[in-house]
Amino acid sequence: MKRKTETPEFLRRFRGHFSGILRWEQLDSFWQTLRAKAGAGWYIYAVGEPVPNFTRSADEVNSFITEVDALLHHEHEEDYCGIVYVDDVSDPTYIKIFDPNNLGVACGFSDNPPAPGWILSLIPPVELPGTGPLAGNRRRWWQRLWPQPQEYA
Repeated sequence: MKRKTETPEFLRRFRGHFSGILRWEQLDSFWQTLRAKAGAGWYIYAVGEPVPNFTRSADEVNSFITEVDALLHHEHEEDYCGIVYVDDVSDPTYIKIFDPNNLGVACGFSDNPPAPGWILSLIPPVELPGTGPLAGNRRRWWQRLWPQPQEYA
């Protein structure tokens, strides 16, 4: 008899329901909501980098929000946002942020949609299946944010 393997909570939630933040002003408002929860124990996972086994401090979460917001505004040259997805806009616990340089058909249907660039989660992450290494320009951006080596899983 084949043994059924249990899907990790992180992956189960990854495949769950998310709401897209469609307008830039909605994103600004959402960032304020997230900043109010910055000290809640967030894991920040750059998909393609080692999976973190530690949470970030409130200051680090706020710094990440500032930096990723600037990156999104600079590189997503649209009059709408549409690349940040959250499980609950008013009480977030899981956030997917898509990389503006790796959208593919993120806005449409695909049998192989792109993975998000970054995930913020209150539950410990696991490696997303089928994802490759972080692109060089994103790896440099990520390492600029976190210059001190951290312990990973």
